[in-house]
Amino acid sequence: MNTMPFTPTLLQIKNKIEGNITEKFNAVLLNLYRDGNDSMGWHSDDEKELGENPVIASISLGEERMFHLRHKNNKLLKFKFLLQHGSLLLMKGKTQHFWQHQIPKSKKINKSRINLTFRIIKKLPKNIVE
Repeated sequence: MNTMPFTPTLLQIKNKIEGNITEKFNAVLLNLYRDGNDSMGWHSDDEKELGENPVIASISLGEERMFHLRHKNNKLLKFKFLLQHGSLLLMKGKTQHFWQHQIPKSKKINKSRINLTFRIIKKLPKNIVE
């Protein structure tokens, strides 16, 4: 994987997010969900490169999708809510220590969604070239 500079559009989105919070992001991942068959399973964004308490700002563009959140130790403690077009989901603090999240599959969805996850990478992994 090679890093690339932010495009003007991504810079505009990043600056708008940063205007409402104190963090400054240095990376973004783009996930394309073509339809309801594309999903993301249960996980936490707890990679070493993101630091101890990562800040993740997630922008949803396109089709609405459900977002599920569950506690790592008590799987009965869970929440779900709809991520609408243009919505911002901010995860920070100890969220990644105690919670997992997912975007589940859905047979009802036939339109696409793009998810931009802005992050602060503290230290680049050795397999990423600048």
